Amino acid sequence: MKILSINPGSTSTKIALFEDLHSIFVKTLKHKSKDIEKFSNIMDQYEFRKEIIIEFLLEQNIALKDIDAVVGRGGLLKPIEGGVYEVNETMLNDIKFNARADHASNLGAILAHEIADKIMQEHNKKVPSYIVDPVVVDELSDMARFSGHPEIERVSIFHALNQKAVARRYARENKLDYNKLNLIVAHLGGGISVGLHHQGRVIDVNNALNGDGPFSPERTGGLPAAALVDVCFSGKYNKSQMKKFITGKGGFVAYLGTNDAYEVEIRALQENDAKAKKVFDALIYQIIKEIGSVAPIVCGKIDAIILTGGIARAKYVCEEIEKHTKFISPNIKVYPGEDEMEALAEGIYYASKGEIPILEYK
Repeated sequence: MKILSINPGSTSTKIALFEDLHSIFVKTLKHKSKDIEKFSNIMDQYEFRKEIIIEFLLEQNIALKDIDAVVGRGGLLKPIEGGVYEVNETMLNDIKFNARADHASNLGAILAHEIADKIMQEHNKKVPSYIVDPVVVDELSDMARFSGHPEIERVSIFHALNQKAVARRYARENKLDYNKLNLIVAHLGGGISVGLHHQGRVIDVNNALNGDGPFSPERTGGLPAAALVDVCFSGKYNKSQMKKFITGKGGFVAYLGTNDAYEVEIRALQENDAKAKKVFDALIYQIIKEIGSVAPIVCGKIDAIILTGGIARAKYVCEEIEKHTKFISPNIKVYPGEDEMEALAEGIYYASKGEIPILEYK
């Protein structure tokens, strides 16, 4: 089964071809600024990006008729349960006209559908198109939605694709049923999300984008509310700048002037930079605290704690987290990095085997 994965970014489109779970290639197609700037919004770029993808495939002697499924990174749709969704007209209409924000990931479903449609038209071969576990996956319990004020509801925005992929991978490797496990999954990257996976559903997770949970290389995480109000009305920032204050200019960026976690690790552990060491340890402290905060929801019955994302490559980070959380579960598994292309293909492969249901977007 040949699966084409597509992950659009702001200035590039990453594509990969898999034969079952074997990677044939992974390629980042970079777009020049002058080409992107021709379009008034991201949605208008889909034809431009589609032609670049098809041109690259032809250059690699990949025949379109040999592709059996196309999967795109899911965009900012309405909240949905996790899983594999076949692209349909309702999804396409929502992503084009009702998306929650203008973001490059919104092109994933459209590009997957357009390329699948081209294969049908040119080769009379029906090829399905899908998305897998977009960032808007929302399986929160009713209790998890309470913030403390009815005008503000906690929402689910997190690294659903990678969190779900590594949770399922852990279950398969140990011949267990993901839908019968209690797992805490900590995605440690540019943003940090800690999710409680209860019987196949992420029933509680911090909003990794908009000021919740641990701080990260470029995000503040949760901030003291009254102090944040004071900053908002200090006259130093407008609304747009405050949003960047929280997401983009927080965390390591604010404390140390960089969003490079590896650089901070080197400064903290090899160059004896006392400030970097303190900030690095504070990041770990907040991750540990977040992991501990969700365990009581299931009475501490945690089958495993999983660490993933780019920062999980740091041995010191993983050792410190394990030292402080092994009382919750001695079973701690590390899947370093984040392979989104593989996660997309895995979702389709296991859905084709009947291990993951294919859901209808309504």
